[in-house]
Amino acid sequence: MKRLPTGLTDERDRMDEPVGSRDETRYETDIKKEYANDQIVVSWEPAYCIHAADCLNGLPAVFDPWRRPWVAVDAASADEIAEVVMRCPTGALHFQRLDGGDQEPEPEDRTVQLRPNGPLFVRGKIRIEDASGHLIREDTRVALCRCGGSGNKPFCDGTHRTIGFRSGPSRSSGP
Repeated sequence: MKRLPTGLTDERDRMDEPVGSRDETRYETDIKKEYANDQIVVSWEPAYCIHAADCLNGLPAVFDPWRRPWVAVDAASADEIAEVVMRCPTGALHFQRLDGGDQEPEPEDRTVQLRPNGPLFVRGKIRIEDASGHLIREDTRVALCRCGGSGNKPFCDGTHRTIGFRSGPSRSSGP
């Protein structure tokens, strides 16, 4: 079984394997890394990344966890990179176009998708506040914990994989 540097295994087993140590300094909430060329800036906030691997599977020439830096913005067009970044379900990846291309859109509708044995993926204009009304995060994509074990609540940190969280059977949508 191939192990990725993030602690994940390859696609076959990634949902059942631990995501590695979340105690690393790279997972602190104020860390934001940027990868840029003259067309696009890709930002990555590791604290919100749960290694869903949509970026790795969508554009492996750009997103490669074995390489440093792991994001190579010169390996594809800005349009291709923007398209794949928008697939990131957690909002850990974002982009800014410098070449006049379309910026990240703000979805008009809000959607909540329950992931089997995993988090809630929320898309739309999202504002999360604590009990005192202080802003925690504003974003267009977040992954919220539903296993109760996250060390980054209310956000998912992948703990559901290590504790064996199971969401139960799916409900049918008909009468």
